[in-house]
Amino acid sequence: MSRNPIAFSLYFFASDEGGPQAASQRRLLLESARFADRHGFTAVWAPERHFHAFGGLSPNPSVMAGAFAAVTERVRIRSGSVVVPLHSPVRIAEEWAMVDVLSGGRVDLGLASGWFPNDFVLAEPGAYERRADLVFERAEAIRRLWRGEPFDAVNAAGDAVSLVTMPRPVQRELPVWITAAGNPETFRRAGAAGLNVLTHLLGQSLQALAGKIAVYRQAWQQAGHAGQGQVTLMLHTFVGEDDAQVRRTVRQPMLRYLRSSANLVGSYTASVPFFQQRCALSGAAGDPPPASEQDLHDALEFSFERYYTASSLMGTVESCLERIEQVQDAGVDEIACLIDFGVDAEVVLHSLPLLDELQQLASVSEEELQAL
Repeated sequence: MSRNPIAFSLYFFASDEGGPQAASQRRLLLESARFADRHGFTAVWAPERHFHAFGGLSPNPSVMAGAFAAVTERVRIRSGSVVVPLHSPVRIAEEWAMVDVLSGGRVDLGLASGWFPNDFVLAEPGAYERRADLVFERAEAIRRLWRGEPFDAVNAAGDAVSLVTMPRPVQRELPVWITAAGNPETFRRAGAAGLNVLTHLLGQSLQALAGKIAVYRQAWQQAGHAGQGQVTLMLHTFVGEDDAQVRRTVRQPMLRYLRSSANLVGSYTASVPFFQQRCALSGAAGDPPPASEQDLHDALEFSFERYYTASSLMGTVESCLERIEQVQDAGVDEIACLIDFGVDAEVVLHSLPLLDELQQLASVSEEELQAL
């Protein structure tokens, strides 16, 4: 099968509870962003928090994005993602226009519907129930505001006013990604709307993802959009010289990371699409199945093995190249490498040249490889 070159970006979503490691996490963010900028990576992704240690390093992705803008010159700066039902489209457009100005026009916006009920303390009533629709409605509203179209409102004096967001961004059009957790309908709607997709392998296999990407491409073409859209896949990433050493390096950090994720989900298991089937099997609608500490330990060990062997870029350059070929065959255009999942910051920074080597090998066509 002929494969197109694949792009690489860096994705950040640390589990953070503060403390002594906070300084090293900040160093990892900024130094790896500088590395990405120097070495031709496509983008860096800034997350949004969940009022929880999982993802707790960045309450608002535009704040981190502003820091990235200040220390880079070429790399694209993306949110991964803004949970749009929590915020006014006006605020989103203005904050990210400021980052676009600071970066000289390098902003891309990743948008998500959200799922965690605690996040929606920031939202207007009814937003949680309508979140799947709101992400697409507000994506279009944000793009209109970005172009400079006015919005209508009523001011404090009761007067009807028509306003334009400020500052005006550098880019006329705003590139947008929709975060899709695995629902084929999200892929279809993103394709129909002419939006890119950010996804992951939590709760879905690469084979299942390939089918959803096909749905996305078909919807894109049927809507008459130019090109075929872009699908970015987030993968936990650590590249080393020896597979056994890589496994030893990442195992405990990844288990802690997965435990933090499980703790976040907690009693809200039924709110997460990829856990809903498990909840249904438990026989109690809305209640998670009971789990002992041993159950959790076994599940985390199983999850780690799954991630390491089939759902990550953890290993040597050679083994990761094989994984990348599988990802390309599924229709993925870009890999967002999540690097801050708990491995010591200095160890991660030391590993980045090998990730760059992997990027260089994976970013050329098969014909170019054969000519080398």
